[in-house]
Amino acid sequence: MEPRIGMDGVLLPRGVAIDAPDPWRAAIEAAPVYDIANRSPLSPVPRLSAALGNQVMLKREDLQPVFSFKLRGAYNRLSQLSVQERRRGVLAVSAGNHAQGMALAAQHLGLDAVIVMPTTAPGIKVDNVRALGAEAVLHGDGFDDALEKGRELMAEGRVMVPPFDDPDIVVGQGTVARELLEQHPGRPDVVFIPVGGGGLCAGMAAYLKAVDPTIRVVAVEPDDAACFAAARAAGAPVDLAQVGLFVDGCAVKRVGSTTFALMDRHVDEVVTVSSDAVCAAIRDIFQDLRVIAEPAGALAIAGMRAWVERTGTVGEDLVAVLSGANMNFDRLPYIAERAEIGMAAEALFGVTIPEEKGSFLAFCRAVGRRAVTEFNYRHRDARQAEVFVGVALSRGRAEEVEIAADLRTSGYAVTDLTASEVARLHVRYMVGGAATGIARERIFRFEFPERPGALLYFLETLGGRWDITLFHYRNRGAAYGRVLAGFAVAEGDDAAFLTDLTSIGYWFTEETGNPALAQFLA
Repeated sequence: MEPRIGMDGVLLPRGVAIDAPDPWRAAIEAAPVYDIANRSPLSPVPRLSAALGNQVMLKREDLQPVFSFKLRGAYNRLSQLSVQERRRGVLAVSAGNHAQGMALAAQHLGLDAVIVMPTTAPGIKVDNVRALGAEAVLHGDGFDDALEKGRELMAEGRVMVPPFDDPDIVVGQGTVARELLEQHPGRPDVVFIPVGGGGLCAGMAAYLKAVDPTIRVVAVEPDDAACFAAARAAGAPVDLAQVGLFVDGCAVKRVGSTTFALMDRHVDEVVTVSSDAVCAAIRDIFQDLRVIAEPAGALAIAGMRAWVERTGTVGEDLVAVLSGANMNFDRLPYIAERAEIGMAAEALFGVTIPEEKGSFLAFCRAVGRRAVTEFNYRHRDARQAEVFVGVALSRGRAEEVEIAADLRTSGYAVTDLTASEVARLHVRYMVGGAATGIARERIFRFEFPERPGALLYFLETLGGRWDITLFHYRNRGAAYGRVLAGFAVAEGDDAAFLTDLTSIGYWFTEETGNPALAQFLA
């Protein structure tokens, strides 16, 4: 039986009556996901509970056979294929976790499967798809590029199984909520659910509200891929101009139509968080459970922390979904570094000191016995020198402000660079690189997918025509490379230069007037 339109215009899952009192709840309770999925535990997290002043529990979908909740929806959808559809084989497009769920479900049911994944998908996910017997086809920088390739392959006659915007996928993911309520000792006050395309959040929200409308449902998105928040603002799904790549499991430009309709009806609010907050949440999870979550897996926990800090909520029962743990090991150094920012555990300052005997020692004394995380000293001229210093924080932003005030009281010119991406990603490694003899220099920051040839393409496109005056590239296990580059651009060439800059297709922003650059590199 094919999906049908319900009385509210939303597609319904297969096998339920259109006039059923609650077709979504009925379908979720009947879903055959336990042929393949585990009933994941609901784990208390004492350290995080104490830190937030609430009772916090995590729904452990990282403990599924493919280390993600995605196999629930994939299996529920595949189990309902007709005999003729099974003979045709199946096709899916995924950034990684749906791919693994599809591969395992297809293996269990004896189906031939082809999975299209972006080239930026973590290798651990690609390898596992192949190990489970599916064919992995790598194409494009993100999910939407891979989707185009998937549509081409549909001509082979395979059955396309979408990663989120399908009623039966939503039903399979909704079984997470059913387990959560069965396992919770009472009723949670608030449940935090990550959102990419919306399959998990739509299914869980529909079930939670059907059982107990008083449970507050909070959707959590990366601030650089907030497709549900954008859809809510517009009143319908819309395309984002671009999406960040760090939270790769949620790097979706457009929320699904079916999932949006369900989430818009059942989700109470949306919280967006930064990549740094996600890194801090990965650390939170590790400290309590000794488990390393992937960025999308930690997203709901980051949103929970942000929500508690914003609302001041205390003494409530909070649940967040730890949705997955498929991450390349080489991303850990980057995550550890950025977690310091997300936890407000480090402050960065640029300080000008006199260039005279004893001044460096005097500055160190002004810093005092605080834990210094980084120290860069560079002679500028006969009168003054610049110091780039990092200081560990134990009391968050309040201590950051206090340190800056103490240094100013001691007579130093201080610039707080803690929030500056240019300072944190580039300048701290380039202190002292002032240039002379350049009539007019423009400096830009770039981000682009980390894949073989991407950096070479960047240099060949711009370096062949424009004089590069400064260049710093840095990538520590991230899904995208970072470049800070300066160019000698005559005033009359601005239009031509920006045309070339735009043609490379990478995200960029101008940083020519950035104070960190002015202090240390200008």
